[in-house]
Amino acid sequence: MAGPERPTAMASLGLGPVEYRLERHSDATVIVFHGGHMRAGLALGEAVFTALGYSVLVPSRPGYGRTPLSTGTSPSGFAGVVRELCHYLGLDDVAAVVGISAGGRTGLTMAARYPALVHRLILESAVGFGPWPDRRTRAAAKVAFNGATEKVTWGAVRAFMRLAPTAALRLLLHDLSTEPARTVLAALSDEDRAALVALFSRMRSGRGFINDLGAAMDVTSEVTQPTLVIASRKDGSVPFRHAESLAAGVQRAELVVSGSDSHFIWFAADYAGIADRIRRFLTADPTASA
Repeated sequence: MAGPERPTAMASLGLGPVEYRLERHSDATVIVFHGGHMRAGLALGEAVFTALGYSVLVPSRPGYGRTPLSTGTSPSGFAGVVRELCHYLGLDDVAAVVGISAGGRTGLTMAARYPALVHRLILESAVGFGPWPDRRTRAAAKVAFNGATEKVTWGAVRAFMRLAPTAALRLLLHDLSTEPARTVLAALSDEDRAALVALFSRMRSGRGFINDLGAAMDVTSEVTQPTLVIASRKDGSVPFRHAESLAAGVQRAELVVSGSDSHFIWFAADYAGIADRIRRFLTADPTASA
């Protein structure tokens, strides 16, 4: 699920430099906007798309990886950057945009701004346009993940993961679920635990996560493409009401409730069923009524 870091490239665009990873499998492309603390070199939840033969384009959002905060900065600005990146790469037809967690607002904005380019939208544990995060989490994030401290914070996480991986996972899962962390951890297979340890050990925030905490223009009502909203009621990071609001506000949206015990829907027992629903969504006629 979370393997070694993958090679990325840089594009020097008119709107600024951007880091990206493009894995070409066919002419049909899915763009993935990952969430907080992620970058183009890290893969999560992409297997369902590559298994169907889609090419996958993953840009590092502003402030993450090698993409400067000045490139795009806002969801609206970065949607324009990615539109230019698509032109640069010769991609003029996007089967779907996927917005994950804090990347949800960028996914929504990309779909709203470029309906001729983007055919479908998938939102996974996505942040909508309501208040996020809560006041306590926002205050803690500004201390732990600002430009001066995030390197130290993630260095401590990596050391903790090496020395006591079970205890480290329990600590990090505490804020990602409404369930007790020990319950979430007990439900994970050894393989999933190892994947999460590998993922957390490679995360960085750069200047991106603090930027994600800013407000963004609500474009929910402007999205006209078929949209799949996937979320868990037990998500402790992005409250389920975000998914409900998005599903109610997007014209052609379907809400799919994951049985995940946490924010990480890809590690849930029912993910095979969720993946099957994604496959059927991607292969349906996008012009049909939702």
